[in-house]
Amino acid sequence: MARYTGPKTKKSRSFGESIFGYDRSFEKRKYPPGQHGNAKKRRQKSDYALQLMEKQKAKYTYGVLERQFRSVFVKASHKKGVTGTVLLQFLEARLDNVVFRMGIAPTRRAARQLVSHKHILVNGVISNVPSMQLRPGDKISVRGKSKSMQVVREQVGGKGQKFAWLEFNPDKMEGIFTAYPEREQIPEKINELLIVELYSK
Repeated sequence: MARYTGPKTKKSRSFGESIFGYDRSFEKRKYPPGQHGNAKKRRQKSDYALQLMEKQKAKYTYGVLERQFRSVFVKASHKKGVTGTVLLQFLEARLDNVVFRMGIAPTRRAARQLVSHKHILVNGVISNVPSMQLRPGDKISVRGKSKSMQVVREQVGGKGQKFAWLEFNPDKMEGIFTAYPEREQIPEKINELLIVELYSK
């Protein structure tokens, strides 16, 4: 399935924040892209434009295409709880995102590649589906012969951010998805209410 492979800094500048992680180029130019840079006066965005931009931000952040994103939203809307929060919980429970959050890969794009190339096990079974939905209690680990990969060893050996809903043992290169995160635990700056309003029209 196709994925966004265009310029990441330009896309981050259009949203006004570094949605793909720390970006040195973005830090130098935090204004929107375009010929006139930050000198151009921009009109106030309509409610629809703000809602659409928030949805696009979520899609690019988690690396999900339109049809897939809508499918996750429909699934979240049928679940008990606040739809926007459940939507983000489902996105956080994707296998590629959990591999990224555990610090096995530096970015979600890299995590997706590790999964696609069969370097990741879920409950002891090889999984090459990045969009796989994990459930609390699922065990994620790096495949035996893949543990010696330099890119994996260097990333796991670094000091990454820890998350309350994940347990990870860097020595064994394995961890557990313990629970769906609460909204305040998810660090992404996404206004999920705007996304719900957009799909509710």
